[in-house]
Amino acid sequence: MSDHSEAPPVSGHSEAPPVSGHSEAPPAGGHSEAPPVGGHSEGALADGPRAGASGGGRSEVLFLGGRSGVGKSSVAVELHTQLAAAGVRHCVIEGDNLDLAHPPPWEHHLAERNLAAMWANYRALGYRRLIYTNTVSVRQVDALTAAMGDAPHVTAVLLTSTDATARERLARREIGTALRQHVERSDAAARSLEALAPASVHRIPTDGRSVADIATEILALTGWHG
Repeated sequence: MSDHSEAPPVSGHSEAPPVSGHSEAPPAGGHSEAPPVGGHSEGALADGPRAGASGGGRSEVLFLGGRSGVGKSSVAVELHTQLAAAGVRHCVIEGDNLDLAHPPPWEHHLAERNLAAMWANYRALGYRRLIYTNTVSVRQVDALTAAMGDAPHVTAVLLTSTDATARERLARREIGTALRQHVERSDAAARSLEALAPASVHRIPTDGRSVADIATEILALTGWHG
């Protein structure tokens, strides 16, 4: 992901370039710039815990964004574990998997369509809380909440780390040329996200912290305690 103002598609895939070789994929909904998190009509951004939040009312979504190697998936799993232990009804969707295909289907907005279909199925079963992970999700709040279609209450979190921490984590799962490519894209993504994610997005550092500690801090922001 290059460090410029153009927002990538909702699916993100900022850690791997399009198969076609283009350095920038078309943004979701055809917009050239990601809308700010605040002030949108599709979902209200959460500034802190909501008193009396319950799974039977308005839908709620937690967007987890951040560079490759910052720990989004690990934190999402820990959030799931803690919420399940507390008996809190919720679901988790990995945004990168919604349109992972060749040729890339970005121009068909498949990520949004798949999110809409999956969320409709979860809602039909009574789920009202969603954890959504994707590198650039915190810059695509309007498009994502529009796809959900039910004006959810939003909490957006950008996980951060130093370059050294991200590289150490990436080295555990990548080797050879792939590692170098992932490191370069991760570094660029970190600069872009920090510069372009709205100030209203919660920044949470992950360096030297356990996933349990990070997840606990995030849950305090959502107010999803039961």
